Amino acid sequence: MAPVLSAKRVVKRFGDNVVLRGLDLDVAPHEVVVLLGASGSGKSTLLRCANLLERVDDGQIFLSGEDITDPRVNADRIRARIGVVFQHYNLFPHLSVLDNVTLALRKVKTWRPGPANERGMELLERIGLAAKAQEYPDRLSGGQQQRVAIARALAMKPDIMLFDEPTSALDPELTGEVLRTMRALAAERMTMIVVTHEMAFAREAATNVIFMENGVIVEQGEPQTFFSAPKEERTREFLRNML
Repeated sequence: MAPVLSAKRVVKRFGDNVVLRGLDLDVAPHEVVVLLGASGSGKSTLLRCANLLERVDDGQIFLSGEDITDPRVNADRIRARIGVVFQHYNLFPHLSVLDNVTLALRKVKTWRPGPANERGMELLERIGLAAKAQEYPDRLSGGQQQRVAIARALAMKPDIMLFDEPTSALDPELTGEVLRTMRALAAERMTMIVVTHEMAFAREAATNVIFMENGVIVEQGEPQTFFSAPKEERTREFLRNML
């Protein structure tokens, strides 16, 4: 089966700093790939390149076989097929929860308000926040706001979801509710790439765990083998510090 997302020899530089060094990665349909690694290893930059927030300096990224790094590609059209959830929720404070979830449907996909709101309520019900539909973001906890951000990304029915440390700004108590939502997505076979330091989530939800350092993949494998018998000393050292 063809990959949903495929990175081929991707290089990304910021001045003299080479952040991604010829990286290769394939993400198959329904796969949950968890990216681990220290700060500065290139994990978040890879996601930003995949969503065309950063342009690669060399190599190619394919979305369902389409070269999205071709400079002629319509970036907005590609971004509509990729859901992204960042560390910070980036909700519009002047819009209700429901309007935050449905904004892209109405503005990008030009859905009429009725069908858009129906889709939005379906998603809010799915994440357990239907009762908050008419609230404003500042009336919600951080965990609830992050779940709304997930619903907003799902509204577009993306081919793949990218999560960039979605719980790092949350208190431990609120982290659990976001991770439960993400586990539910994994159980529903959503294709996902997740940058996280939540080792329990990686063990339980991932189909493939990747350890990155200095812009390259050091080691990858299915969770049981990755955590119980890592092959590389650098991976073992990282896990000793994290577990």
